[in-house]
Amino acid sequence: MAIAESGMPEEAEVGPFYRVHVKVNGKPYETDVETRLLLVHFLREQLGLTGTHIGCDTSNCGACTVLLDGKAVKSCAVLAVQADGREVRTVEGLAADGNLHPIQEGFVQEHGLQCGFCTPGMMMTAVALLSKNPHPSEEQIRRGISGNLCRCTGYVNIVKSIQYAAQKMEGGGKK
Repeated sequence: MAIAESGMPEEAEVGPFYRVHVKVNGKPYETDVETRLLLVHFLREQLGLTGTHIGCDTSNCGACTVLLDGKAVKSCAVLAVQADGREVRTVEGLAADGNLHPIQEGFVQEHGLQCGFCTPGMMMTAVALLSKNPHPSEEQIRRGISGNLCRCTGYVNIVKSIQYAAQKMEGGGKK
């Protein structure tokens, strides 16, 4: 790295770039991204989708969880170029036609959030869980969200929120 006259390292060089074609929340995008750009930064900085939170930058907290081709992934551990030709769904893509997704409704009705920082990642993880297992037990829910940290709650209301969504999605509504 070159050193400037001030004695400080000069800005890191950018590039190389790669053209990605990605569908995010149903909308197609085609853009050049730096090959080292993380998916979380692509979503937040280039697409303005700030619902995906940056928590730890080490894939430990799960705040940045999104769905990549329907699978929950921590977007701080995925390069934007890895999303090329794929479909990404963020928390902004959950509601449809002005109606909350059942998981969003569940978090409201069952008080599944406090500060809300972990909520988007928790919701995306729950959506992926319910798509694979529409009737999870409490233990399965707890295991399913174990990669997402919440520093405000004891997870009780988060589990209730996911149970609410599971019931709503099967058409039974809330007990």
